Amino acid sequence: MASRALAHCVRSIARASARLNQGNALTRSACASLVSTHRALSIMSCSQGTRWTELVRISGPSIQLCRHYGDLPPLTLESIQDRVMYVLKLYDKINPEKLQKASHFMKDLGLDSLDQVEIIMAMEDEFGFEIPDAEAEKLMTPAEIVQYIADKKDVYE
Repeated sequence: MASRALAHCVRSIARASARLNQGNALTRSACASLVSTHRALSIMSCSQGTRWTELVRISGPSIQLCRHYGDLPPLTLESIQDRVMYVLKLYDKINPEKLQKASHFMKDLGLDSLDQVEIIMAMEDEFGFEIPDAEAEKLMTPAEIVQYIADKKDVYE
């Protein structure tokens, strides 16, 4: 129900802003209905790793559109390592007490090839890019995953 109201609000504001962009004035009743139903609308969305916020303010007979763009904090080797280790600790077949940077997935942690594929898929979800199968087969330790991600994201220290 809330999503239907939100969609209605977005459509109403889009129509109103399109009228204004074409040089047409909004009627006072149209502005009043927009003001009475929604004082401010905030839409959060993610687009290819970039976070943006679009805020529509309705004040009097005009609609004001403000966009605020921001990106994720810059990656460092330490932050990549922390995120990789966190994802691995959450994986149910890995004992967090045995997990170290140099732990081999199959020899030290007792995982099989399917588990290794699931780990790579979790890393793809965490960092937002796809790791090719040929490269994924070579990533057998957390340190190798950290190094691979750092190389792909151009992180050097």
